[in-house]
Amino acid sequence: MSFDILVPSLPESVSDATLVLWHKQPGDRVEAGENLADLETDKVILEVPAPSSGVVLEIIRAAGETVVSGELLAKLDIQKSSPSPAKTVQNQEPALSPSVRKLVAENELDPTGISGSGKHGRILKTDVLEYLNDQQIPTEPTPTITSAVTAETSHAPLSATAVASLRPEQRVPMTRLRAKVAERLLQAQQNAAMLTTFNEVNLSAVIELRNQYKERFETKHNVKLGFMSFFVKASIEALKRFPAINASIDGNDIIYHGYYDIGIAVTTQRGLIVPILRDADQLDFAGIEKGIHDFGSKARNGSISVEDLSGGTFTITNGGIFGSMLSTPILNPPQCAILGMHAIKDRPVVENGEIVIRPIMYLALSYDHRLVDGKEAVQFLGIIKECLESPAHLLLNI
Repeated sequence: MSFDILVPSLPESVSDATLVLWHKQPGDRVEAGENLADLETDKVILEVPAPSSGVVLEIIRAAGETVVSGELLAKLDIQKSSPSPAKTVQNQEPALSPSVRKLVAENELDPTGISGSGKHGRILKTDVLEYLNDQQIPTEPTPTITSAVTAETSHAPLSATAVASLRPEQRVPMTRLRAKVAERLLQAQQNAAMLTTFNEVNLSAVIELRNQYKERFETKHNVKLGFMSFFVKASIEALKRFPAINASIDGNDIIYHGYYDIGIAVTTQRGLIVPILRDADQLDFAGIEKGIHDFGSKARNGSISVEDLSGGTFTITNGGIFGSMLSTPILNPPQCAILGMHAIKDRPVVENGEIVIRPIMYLALSYDHRLVDGKEAVQFLGIIKECLESPAHLLLNI
């Protein structure tokens, strides 16, 4: 019996998707629940699972095409239950995450020959990259700068190949996520009166507290104590005192949010994503750290969902993990503010009339001046500074 494989229902606000990759071809045996293809939306990669065991009869839409919900992708014969001998090895391929499958397909690799370092032998993206590095074989040499110079000195004209080798180019289409990020950033620049204010914070107390309790914290909660939980807690305290910074503009209306859904900007291979810690004010330090850890794991294996990325009232981004000293983060619409963290550096500061060395971080708050006044923005950063320099504020809720 023939069964139609359709594009699954796409998430709300997503009108179409790009068919990135087919994992099966006509004649291939599939098991119920096995992924047939990957669909890329503006936010996440979706899988198309087989509704039943069978054999792929026909592929209707090719990789690279744009598809919509309910559209016919392929046909499956669910009456054929015994795999052909030629397909037996294929059925033994290890389960792969969408990002790993894409990398394997792009490089035409056989995943059964790649050793996995993940849990239960699961193949990670790093495993594929290491395999590719090990498999690199020197190719026939192409014209080099030296050969070009030799040709010039001998008054011989350079060939087109030699010229091209000196100035290589590669044109590739934007991923849907990258295109969406570009669209939203341009929207933020064009539709908001964006301004950035700065401050600096002495993190001595936070570092001392973290060093004192990080081992006990990890033993009890099974998650590491990072710096982000301190910044989330400090931001929530400041947002409670300045509700306009937790608000958004909708037409001629201002929406004041009575909850604190904090977006944590995460950089992935596909681009920037901002998963949301919902009701972050209800979470303790361990809950915040576990949420951030889970988002990182999902981002790495490509399993993050649209629900993880939807909403948010305020965003925190940490360019410091890449060494950034100072930046002006761009708003994440429709939010009206975003906090930028940066690298922690030992700097000379004056305390009680003496110059001392302290671990200092520069903070940046970009905000929509249509809704937030400069005075509020400056005081907002002042509250964050106060909470971080005296963490007792966060622990005692004072």
